Amino acid sequence: MNPAISIGEPWMWGAFIGFVLIMLVLDLFVFGGSKAHKVSVKEAASWSLAWVSMALLFNAGLWWYLSGTAGQEIADRKALEFLTGYLIEKSLSVDNVFIFLLIFSSFHVAAEYQRRVLIYGVLGAIVLRAIMILAGAWVVQEFSWVLYIFGVFLLITGMRMLVMAEKKPDLEKNPVLKFARRHLRISADNHGEKFMVMKNGVLYFTPLFLVLILIEVSDLVFAVDSIPAIFAITTDPFIVFTSNIFAIMGLRALYFLLADVADRFHLLKYGLAMVLSFIGTKMLIAPWYHVPVAASLIIVTVLIAASVVASLLATRKETN
Repeated sequence: MNPAISIGEPWMWGAFIGFVLIMLVLDLFVFGGSKAHKVSVKEAASWSLAWVSMALLFNAGLWWYLSGTAGQEIADRKALEFLTGYLIEKSLSVDNVFIFLLIFSSFHVAAEYQRRVLIYGVLGAIVLRAIMILAGAWVVQEFSWVLYIFGVFLLITGMRMLVMAEKKPDLEKNPVLKFARRHLRISADNHGEKFMVMKNGVLYFTPLFLVLILIEVSDLVFAVDSIPAIFAITTDPFIVFTSNIFAIMGLRALYFLLADVADRFHLLKYGLAMVLSFIGTKMLIAPWYHVPVAASLIIVTVLIAASVVASLLATRKETN
């Protein structure tokens, strides 16, 4: 089977998209998504475990289905590609958590209002990722040499992350934020969970709307890094899309799980930078040496685990 050809049949795409829509509706209207409340660590941990479990169950089901329809070799390869892609996307999404924390703290957003912003942030991210993945899959299939451009970009991005790991971005200099404040009528006060309010018959956007804009823009920036990274593992659009969306759907729970202890993982950015550098190098050396997917999974796991352990040890020494 040509690796550029998707194993995703129309019914598989439809079933997965339907599953995502159902989960979003349940989150918005059944599981408290429409109610302002502070998400507890217990709730976040439960949802994080649920999303990881669903991703693994999906992968097991995909492997079982392909074993009977496409053969054992393809089933093993695609299941490994999904697992590796999911781990990469899940790891890179941790960097989103640090940016989300910076945005919420800069705008003094109360904990009970953060959930709604992230719900809409996830909705926007899903649409954005779908467009970028489908477009990227078409470009890669038509112009395979673009993978080398992805490789150079990821290598440069990884090196830049290593250099800039300790520097925090200045939101006040963000061009998108400057543009929004210049062209939108922004209310001076916060209005709970509302993104827009009417004052004397005039529509005003709230500061929370600016937060939502920054959340969406930050995901766009991270998507530019993460999507080329997974194309280094597989060019199958179905595997790229499903692994990416599972990671995104669990992002909000991951944020609330790590929000209070993010400082303890300050060295993780170095691990993520090395992951991007490795993936970029993997893409560039492909004409001479193909790094097996299993080896990529092991290397990524070791880099992430080592940076997590190093972070915990470093912060433990600081607190003692």
